[in-house]
Amino acid sequence: MRKRRLRKEPAALEITAFINLIVVLVPFLLSTAVFSRLAVMDMTLPGPGSALDQLKSNDLQLEVVIRKDAFEVGDRIGGLIQRIPRDPAQTQDLKNLAALMVQVKMKFPDKLEASVLAEPETPYDQIVQVMDAMRSTVTRNGTQVQRADLFPNIAIGDAPVRKGAT
Repeated sequence: MRKRRLRKEPAALEITAFINLIVVLVPFLLSTAVFSRLAVMDMTLPGPGSALDQLKSNDLQLEVVIRKDAFEVGDRIGGLIQRIPRDPAQTQDLKNLAALMVQVKMKFPDKLEASVLAEPETPYDQIVQVMDAMRSTVTRNGTQVQRADLFPNIAIGDAPVRKGAT
């Protein structure tokens, strides 16, 4: 007996739906990529033991420690400058911090570095607000608005543990 084989033709691929999807998807992805922006801020972390190398008797080592109940502004060498109590319902504590930063900048006009030390449970938004208050200030003279840099080079670290706290 003779065997007959059926000749099968290769099936045609239907890619019209896929091409339609790509035609719609590519412009959508390109348009959303144009509008998304990332804000990057360069920061330096203090190295181990670097503080001991840079200590000078008349040099300011400005530190702002963010606690749950207060901002502790101090000099690493000279100790506490001022303790600003925090009130979660108001932003007056940040205004007081910014005013103190202006006073410190007037005494040390050449100083650009400062450290922000935060407790482990400090919200990220609070750290950013403190850094903004330390970085620059805005003054208004009539209709003119002037921006001045205070301490633009900010290092971030962990707050020292309070004595008596566990």
